[in-house]
Amino acid sequence: MEYKEQIDEVVSTANFGDMIEFSYPIGYSHWGVYDEDGYVIHFAVAEEGQLMSKVRSYLQAMFPVCGDLLLGVTKIRRMPIGEVTVPEGSHVSIGNNRHAFKPTEQEDMRRRRDALLGQELTYKLLTLNCEHFATFVRYGKAVCNQIPAKAKNVECEQATTAFNEIVSSNDTTRDLFG
Repeated sequence: MEYKEQIDEVVSTANFGDMIEFSYPIGYSHWGVYDEDGYVIHFAVAEEGQLMSKVRSYLQAMFPVCGDLLLGVTKIRRMPIGEVTVPEGSHVSIGNNRHAFKPTEQEDMRRRRDALLGQELTYKLLTLNCEHFATFVRYGKAVCNQIPAKAKNVECEQATTAFNEIVSSNDTTRDLFG
């Protein structure tokens, strides 16, 4: 199935909070959370000026699959699934069966999503990555099952704590200023 057809299938079947997996041909995946109307929330490129844009373009030309990761700064963004940058040969699908957890209530997922949307974070491959983000939104705990030699379905407490601090801060601000 062509990539565009895969996107159409995901959009026609996904529900809010579903895990969206962008499987790269080299064996790892980029993760996001479905946010209705064909949109995904995910770790994306942070804001950048003209110089940084040139550096990013160079890195992507040299390292097409992981050039963005080398820069380290990401921003949680909401964008159409078809606009997520992926390498040639990638596949996109709903990946809810990749983690051994029960999803939390949609209200809790929305609260976490709202607090994290727009946040700039330093990407850390082992302790703060796109899969940690997506699982935190869906399950309330940050997990990454694609780190070699690491046990599967084990919470990364460092990532969960970092995300929870942002969510708690947002909750406090909302309570204070309504």
